[in-house]
Amino acid sequence: MKPTTLLSRTSARTLVAAGLAASLLFAAGCAKSEDDDSGGDSAASQDQGDAGQEVAADDAGGKTCAIDAYGGKKLDLKNATVGFSQSEKEANPFRIAETASIKAEAEKRGVKLLTANAQSQFSKQISDVQDLIAKGADLLVIAPLNSDGWEPVLRAAGAKHIPIVTIDRKINATACKDYVSFIGSDFVEQGKRAADRMIETTGGKGKIAILLGASGNNVTTERTKGFQDRIKEKAPDLKVVFKQTGEFAREKGQQVTEQLIQSKPDITGIYAENDEMGLGAVNALKGAGKKAGDVKIVTIDGTKGAVRGIVDGWIDGVVESNPRFGPLAFKTLDAFTKGEKVSQDIVIKDNAYTKDNAKSDLNKAY
Repeated sequence: MKPTTLLSRTSARTLVAAGLAASLLFAAGCAKSEDDDSGGDSAASQDQGDAGQEVAADDAGGKTCAIDAYGGKKLDLKNATVGFSQSEKEANPFRIAETASIKAEAEKRGVKLLTANAQSQFSKQISDVQDLIAKGADLLVIAPLNSDGWEPVLRAAGAKHIPIVTIDRKINATACKDYVSFIGSDFVEQGKRAADRMIETTGGKGKIAILLGASGNNVTTERTKGFQDRIKEKAPDLKVVFKQTGEFAREKGQQVTEQLIQSKPDITGIYAENDEMGLGAVNALKGAGKKAGDVKIVTIDGTKGAVRGIVDGWIDGVVESNPRFGPLAFKTLDAFTKGEKVSQDIVIKDNAYTKDNAKSDLNKAY
Protein backbone atom coordinates (compact mmCIF):
# COMPACT_ATOMS: atom_id res chain seq x y z
CA MET A 1 0.00 0.00 0.00
CA LYS A 2 1.31 3.42 -0.94
CA PRO A 3 1.51 6.22 1.59
CA THR A 4 -0.90 9.08 0.97
CA THR A 5 0.37 11.80 -1.35
CA LEU A 6 0.74 15.42 -0.38
CA LEU A 7 -1.11 18.36 -1.43
CA SER A 8 -3.11 21.61 -1.65
CA ARG A 9 -1.29 24.88 -2.02
CA THR A 10 -0.57 28.62 -1.50
CA SER A 11 2.62 30.62 -2.09
CA ALA A 12 4.32 31.75 -5.25
CA ARG A 13 7.79 31.54 -6.70
CA THR A 14 11.53 31.58 -6.30
CA LEU A 15 13.62 33.76 -8.49
CA VAL A 16 16.61 31.99 -9.71
CA ALA A 17 19.88 33.35 -10.87
CA ALA A 18 20.69 31.68 -14.12
CA GLY A 19 22.84 32.58 -17.04
CA LEU A 20 23.89 35.92 -15.60
CA ALA A 21 27.04 36.01 -17.70
CA ALA A 22 25.26 35.52 -20.97
CA SER A 23 27.51 37.34 -23.37
CA LEU A 24 30.60 36.38 -21.45
CA LEU A 25 29.74 32.70 -21.80
CA PHE A 26 29.35 33.19 -25.53
CA ALA A 27 32.67 34.99 -25.77
CA ALA A 28 34.38 32.35 -23.72
CA GLY A 29 32.81 29.67 -25.88
CA CYS A 30 31.68 27.63 -22.93
CA ALA A 31 29.58 24.51 -23.43
CA LYS A 32 28.24 21.82 -21.19
CA SER A 33 27.53 18.20 -21.83
CA GLU A 34 23.92 17.46 -22.59
CA ASP A 35 24.62 13.77 -22.15
CA ASP A 36 25.27 14.05 -18.43
CA ASP A 37 22.87 13.20 -15.63
CA SER A 38 23.44 14.21 -12.05
CA GLY A 39 21.60 15.89 -9.27
CA GLY A 40 22.90 18.58 -6.99
CA ASP A 41 22.76 19.19 -3.29
CA SER A 42 19.61 21.26 -3.11
CA ALA A 43 16.87 22.83 -5.16
CA ALA A 44 18.77 26.08 -4.84
CA SER A 45 22.19 24.97 -6.04
CA GLN A 46 22.74 21.92 -8.18
CA ASP A 47 25.19 20.49 -10.68
CA GLN A 48 23.98 18.67 -13.75
CA GLY A 49 26.59 16.64 -15.53
CA ASP A 50 30.32 16.12 -15.82
CA ALA A 51 30.74 19.39 -17.69
CA GLY A 52 29.48 21.32 -14.68
CA GLN A 53 26.00 22.43 -15.75
CA GLU A 54 25.09 24.67 -12.85
CA VAL A 55 21.61 25.15 -11.52
CA ALA A 56 21.55 28.22 -9.35
CA ALA A 57 18.77 29.83 -7.36
CA ASP A 58 18.71 33.16 -5.63
CA ASP A 59 17.01 32.26 -2.38
CA ALA A 60 17.37 35.76 -0.98
CA GLY A 61 13.75 36.83 -1.21
CA GLY A 62 12.90 34.05 -3.67
CA LYS A 63 9.67 32.15 -3.11
CA THR A 64 9.56 28.51 -2.16
CA CYS A 65 6.96 25.81 -1.78
CA ALA A 66 6.55 23.25 0.97
CA ILE A 67 3.90 20.82 2.17
CA ASP A 68 2.64 23.13 4.90
CA ALA A 69 1.74 25.71 2.24
CA TYR A 70 0.82 23.33 -0.56
CA GLY A 71 -1.10 20.95 1.68
CA GLY A 72 -1.03 17.18 2.10
CA LYS A 73 1.14 14.58 3.76
CA LYS A 74 4.73 13.51 3.37
CA LEU A 75 5.50 10.76 0.88
CA ASP A 76 8.41 8.37 0.44
CA LEU A 77 9.43 8.82 -3.18
CA LYS A 78 10.80 5.28 -3.34
CA ASN A 79 7.32 3.93 -2.75
CA ALA A 80 5.60 6.32 -5.12
CA THR A 81 4.52 6.13 -8.74
CA VAL A 82 5.61 9.06 -10.92
CA GLY A 83 3.79 9.90 -14.13
CA PHE A 84 5.71 11.64 -16.92
CA SER A 85 3.95 13.37 -19.81
CA GLN A 86 6.08 14.20 -22.84
CA SER A 87 4.57 16.75 -25.19
CA GLU A 88 6.19 16.21 -28.56
CA LYS A 89 7.16 13.46 -30.95
CA GLU A 90 10.57 12.17 -30.06
CA ALA A 91 12.11 12.95 -33.42
CA ASN A 92 13.57 16.12 -31.95
CA PRO A 93 16.93 15.47 -30.20
CA PHE A 94 15.88 17.76 -27.34
CA ARG A 95 12.83 15.60 -26.57
CA ILE A 96 14.80 12.37 -26.96
CA ALA A 97 17.37 13.58 -24.42
CA GLU A 98 14.67 14.92 -22.10
CA THR A 99 12.71 11.67 -21.94
CA ALA A 100 15.87 9.59 -21.62
CA SER A 101 16.94 11.72 -18.68
CA ILE A 102 13.63 11.24 -16.86
CA LYS A 103 13.67 7.48 -17.44
CA ALA A 104 17.31 7.12 -16.42
CA GLU A 105 16.80 8.98 -13.15
CA ALA A 106 13.67 7.01 -12.28
CA GLU A 107 15.58 3.76 -12.88
CA LYS A 108 18.54 5.01 -10.89
CA ARG A 109 16.30 5.81 -7.93
CA GLY A 110 14.19 2.66 -8.25
CA VAL A 111 11.02 4.70 -8.73
CA LYS A 112 8.07 3.30 -10.67
CA LEU A 113 7.55 5.48 -13.75
CA LEU A 114 4.51 5.73 -16.01
CA THR A 115 5.09 7.54 -19.30
CA ALA A 116 2.98 8.99 -22.10
CA ASN A 117 3.77 10.92 -25.29
CA ALA A 118 1.25 13.40 -26.66
CA GLN A 119 2.76 13.28 -30.18
CA SER A 120 2.52 17.08 -30.41
CA GLN A 121 -1.28 17.05 -29.88
CA PHE A 122 -2.43 19.16 -26.94
CA SER A 123 -5.81 17.43 -26.55
CA LYS A 124 -3.96 14.13 -26.34
CA GLN A 125 -1.61 15.48 -23.70
CA ILE A 126 -4.54 16.50 -21.51
CA SER A 127 -6.09 13.03 -21.83
CA ASP A 128 -2.64 11.44 -21.33
CA VAL A 129 -2.18 13.15 -17.98
CA GLN A 130 -5.71 12.32 -16.90
CA ASP A 131 -4.93 8.70 -17.77
CA LEU A 132 -1.70 8.80 -15.75
CA ILE A 133 -3.75 10.01 -12.78
CA ALA A 134 -6.30 7.22 -13.31
CA LYS A 135 -3.47 4.68 -13.40
CA GLY A 136 -2.33 5.73 -9.95
CA ALA A 137 0.38 8.36 -10.40
CA ASP A 138 1.21 9.91 -7.03
CA LEU A 139 3.37 12.64 -8.58
CA LEU A 140 3.50 14.21 -12.03
CA VAL A 141 6.32 15.56 -14.18
CA ILE A 142 4.91 17.38 -17.20
CA ALA A 143 6.67 18.80 -20.26
CA PRO A 144 3.79 20.98 -21.48
CA LEU A 145 3.05 21.45 -25.17
CA ASN A 146 1.10 24.66 -24.51
CA SER A 147 1.01 27.01 -21.54
CA ASP A 148 -2.77 27.50 -21.51
CA GLY A 149 -5.65 25.04 -21.24
CA TRP A 150 -4.50 22.95 -18.28
CA GLU A 151 -7.58 23.50 -16.09
CA PRO A 152 -8.98 19.91 -16.51
CA VAL A 153 -5.67 18.41 -15.41
CA LEU A 154 -5.23 20.82 -12.52
CA ARG A 155 -8.72 20.02 -11.26
CA ALA A 156 -8.12 16.28 -11.49
CA ALA A 157 -4.71 16.48 -9.82
CA GLY A 158 -6.00 18.86 -7.16
CA ALA A 159 -8.88 16.52 -6.30
CA LYS A 160 -6.39 13.72 -5.57
CA HIS A 161 -3.72 16.00 -4.09
CA ILE A 162 -1.09 15.12 -6.70
CA PRO A 163 1.96 17.42 -6.80
CA ILE A 164 3.08 18.58 -10.26
CA VAL A 165 6.50 19.67 -11.49
CA THR A 166 6.63 21.20 -14.97
CA ILE A 167 9.81 21.14 -17.05
CA ASP A 168 11.03 23.15 -20.04
CA ARG A 169 7.78 25.09 -20.54
CA LYS A 170 5.53 26.76 -18.00
CA ILE A 171 1.81 26.42 -17.57
CA ASN A 172 -0.27 29.49 -16.88
CA ALA A 173 -1.29 28.64 -13.34
CA THR A 174 -0.36 29.55 -9.76
CA ALA A 175 2.85 28.14 -8.30
CA CYS A 176 2.48 26.33 -4.97
CA LYS A 177 -1.24 26.12 -5.59
CA ASP A 178 -1.74 24.44 -8.95
CA TYR A 179 1.81 23.08 -9.27
CA VAL A 180 4.90 22.86 -7.08
CA SER A 181 7.82 24.01 -9.25
CA PHE A 182 8.84 24.92 -12.77
CA ILE A 183 12.29 23.78 -13.93
CA GLY A 184 13.74 25.27 -17.09
CA SER A 185 15.94 27.83 -18.75
CA ASP A 186 15.69 31.61 -18.74
CA PHE A 187 14.20 31.90 -22.22
CA VAL A 188 14.31 35.71 -22.34
CA GLU A 189 18.00 35.51 -21.55
CA GLN A 190 18.48 32.91 -24.28
CA GLY A 191 16.90 35.31 -26.77
CA LYS A 192 19.18 38.11 -25.64
CA ARG A 193 22.24 35.94 -26.01
CA ALA A 194 21.16 34.88 -29.48
CA ALA A 195 20.78 38.57 -30.35
CA ASP A 196 24.26 39.32 -29.01
CA ARG A 197 25.67 36.64 -31.28
CA MET A 198 23.67 37.89 -34.26
CA ILE A 199 24.90 41.45 -33.66
CA GLU A 200 28.47 40.23 -33.45
CA THR A 201 28.36 38.07 -36.58
CA THR A 202 26.52 40.65 -38.73
CA GLY A 203 28.32 43.71 -37.46
CA GLY A 204 25.01 45.06 -36.19
CA LYS A 205 23.66 45.96 -39.64
CA GLY A 206 21.37 44.34 -42.17
CA LYS A 207 18.03 42.59 -42.48
CA ILE A 208 17.18 39.60 -40.32
CA ALA A 209 14.38 37.08 -40.08
CA ILE A 210 12.97 35.23 -37.08
CA LEU A 211 11.79 31.64 -37.36
CA LEU A 212 9.35 31.62 -34.47
CA GLY A 213 8.70 28.55 -32.36
CA ALA A 214 5.26 27.04 -31.88
CA SER A 215 2.57 29.44 -30.70
CA GLY A 216 0.80 29.12 -27.38
CA ASN A 217 3.76 28.55 -25.07
CA ASN A 218 6.08 30.73 -23.04
CA VAL A 219 9.27 29.54 -24.75
CA THR A 220 8.39 31.15 -28.08
CA THR A 221 7.09 34.33 -26.48
CA GLU A 222 10.11 34.81 -24.23
CA ARG A 223 12.79 33.88 -26.77
CA THR A 224 11.23 36.36 -29.19
CA LYS A 225 11.02 39.11 -26.59
CA GLY A 226 14.61 38.68 -25.44
CA PHE A 227 15.92 38.74 -29.00
CA GLN A 228 13.91 41.72 -30.22
CA ASP A 229 14.50 43.78 -27.09
CA ARG A 230 18.27 43.29 -27.32
CA ILE A 231 18.38 44.07 -31.05
CA LYS A 232 16.39 47.26 -30.47
CA GLU A 233 18.66 48.24 -27.60
CA LYS A 234 22.06 47.46 -29.12
CA ALA A 235 21.69 47.34 -32.91
CA PRO A 236 19.01 49.67 -34.29
CA ASP A 237 20.50 49.23 -37.78
CA LEU A 238 19.73 45.50 -37.67
CA LYS A 239 16.13 45.32 -38.88
CA VAL A 240 13.73 42.41 -38.32
CA VAL A 241 11.95 42.25 -41.68
CA PHE A 242 10.36 38.78 -41.49
CA LYS A 243 8.74 36.69 -38.75
CA GLN A 244 6.92 33.40 -39.24
CA THR A 245 6.46 30.26 -37.19
CA GLY A 246 8.44 27.17 -38.08
CA GLU A 247 6.65 25.29 -35.29
CA PHE A 248 9.97 24.08 -33.82
CA ALA A 249 10.19 21.57 -36.72
CA ARG A 250 12.96 21.06 -39.29
CA GLU A 251 10.69 20.55 -42.31
CA LYS A 252 8.59 23.59 -41.46
CA GLY A 253 11.73 25.65 -40.87
CA GLN A 254 12.96 24.68 -44.31
CA GLN A 255 9.63 25.55 -45.94
CA VAL A 256 9.47 28.95 -44.26
CA THR A 257 13.07 29.73 -45.20
CA GLU A 258 12.38 28.81 -48.82
CA GLN A 259 9.58 31.39 -48.79
CA LEU A 260 11.89 33.86 -47.07
CA ILE A 261 14.58 33.52 -49.74
CA GLN A 262 12.01 34.25 -52.42
CA SER A 263 10.47 37.26 -50.69
CA LYS A 264 13.63 38.67 -49.07
CA PRO A 265 16.59 37.65 -51.26
CA ASP A 266 18.84 40.20 -49.53
CA ILE A 267 18.32 38.74 -46.05
CA THR A 268 21.40 39.07 -43.82
CA GLY A 269 20.65 36.73 -40.93
CA ILE A 270 18.19 34.19 -39.56
CA TYR A 271 17.39 33.68 -35.88
CA ALA A 272 15.84 30.26 -35.42
CA GLU A 273 14.23 29.71 -32.03
CA ASN A 274 15.38 26.11 -31.98
CA ASP A 275 18.07 24.06 -33.71
CA GLU A 276 15.67 21.98 -35.77
CA MET A 277 14.29 25.05 -37.55
CA GLY A 278 17.83 26.34 -37.96
CA LEU A 279 18.90 23.11 -39.63
CA GLY A 280 15.84 23.37 -41.87
CA ALA A 281 17.00 26.86 -42.81
CA VAL A 282 20.43 25.47 -43.71
CA ASN A 283 18.79 22.93 -46.02
CA ALA A 284 16.80 25.70 -47.72
CA LEU A 285 19.89 27.86 -48.23
CA LYS A 286 21.81 24.95 -49.71
CA GLY A 287 18.89 24.20 -52.02
CA ALA A 288 18.91 27.81 -53.19
CA GLY A 289 22.58 27.61 -54.09
CA LYS A 290 23.77 29.77 -51.20
CA LYS A 291 27.23 29.25 -49.71
CA ALA A 292 28.05 28.74 -46.04
CA GLY A 293 28.20 32.16 -44.39
CA ASP A 294 26.11 33.99 -47.01
CA VAL A 295 23.30 34.22 -44.45
CA LYS A 296 24.21 34.27 -40.76
CA ILE A 297 22.25 31.77 -38.66
CA VAL A 298 21.93 31.72 -34.86
CA THR A 299 19.88 29.04 -33.10
CA ILE A 300 18.94 27.78 -29.64
CA ASP A 301 19.22 24.23 -28.22
CA GLY A 302 22.68 22.67 -28.45
CA THR A 303 22.07 19.56 -30.55
CA LYS A 304 24.93 17.79 -32.28
CA GLY A 305 23.51 18.63 -35.70
CA ALA A 306 23.51 22.36 -35.00
CA VAL A 307 26.95 22.37 -33.40
CA ARG A 308 28.26 20.41 -36.37
CA GLY A 309 26.69 23.14 -38.50
CA ILE A 310 29.01 25.64 -36.79
CA VAL A 311 32.02 23.44 -37.58
CA ASP A 312 30.89 23.27 -41.22
CA GLY A 313 30.41 27.04 -41.41
CA TRP A 314 26.63 27.13 -41.92
CA ILE A 315 25.64 28.18 -38.41
CA ASP A 316 27.25 31.08 -36.54
CA GLY A 317 26.18 30.42 -32.96
CA VAL A 318 24.09 28.10 -30.81
CA VAL A 319 22.74 29.07 -27.41
CA GLU A 320 22.40 25.98 -25.29
CA SER A 321 19.09 24.86 -23.76
CA ASN A 322 19.56 21.98 -21.37
CA PRO A 323 17.10 19.04 -21.73
CA ARG A 324 18.52 16.92 -18.89
CA PHE A 325 15.80 17.54 -16.32
CA GLY A 326 15.65 14.06 -14.78
CA PRO A 327 18.05 14.48 -11.85
CA LEU A 328 16.69 17.91 -10.93
CA ALA A 329 13.02 16.94 -11.31
CA PHE A 330 13.38 13.91 -9.04
CA LYS A 331 15.61 15.82 -6.61
CA THR A 332 12.89 18.47 -6.32
CA LEU A 333 10.11 15.92 -5.85
CA ASP A 334 12.15 14.00 -3.29
CA ALA A 335 12.86 17.11 -1.23
CA PHE A 336 9.27 18.30 -1.47
CA THR A 337 7.74 14.99 -0.44
CA LYS A 338 10.05 14.88 2.57
CA GLY A 339 8.65 18.21 3.73
CA GLU A 340 11.54 20.41 2.62
CA LYS A 341 11.13 23.76 0.93
CA VAL A 342 11.80 23.81 -2.81
CA SER A 343 12.08 26.69 -5.25
CA GLN A 344 8.94 27.50 -7.19
CA ASP A 345 11.08 28.61 -10.13
CA ILE A 346 14.31 26.71 -10.78
CA VAL A 347 16.19 28.26 -13.66
CA ILE A 348 19.21 26.47 -15.05
CA LYS A 349 22.29 28.14 -16.45
CA ASP A 350 22.91 27.43 -20.13
CA ASN A 351 26.17 27.80 -21.98
CA ALA A 352 26.88 28.29 -25.69
CA TYR A 353 28.70 27.11 -28.79
CA THR A 354 30.59 29.29 -31.29
CA LYS A 355 33.26 28.63 -33.88
CA ASP A 356 35.81 28.91 -31.05
CA ASN A 357 34.62 25.80 -29.20
CA ALA A 358 32.23 23.92 -31.51
CA LYS A 359 34.77 21.40 -32.82
CA SER A 360 36.37 20.67 -29.46
CA ASP A 361 33.03 20.42 -27.66
CA LEU A 362 30.99 18.62 -30.31
CA ASN A 363 30.92 15.48 -28.17
CA LYS A 364 29.21 17.49 -25.41
CA ALA A 365 26.20 18.33 -27.56
CA TYR A 366 23.17 16.02 -27.41
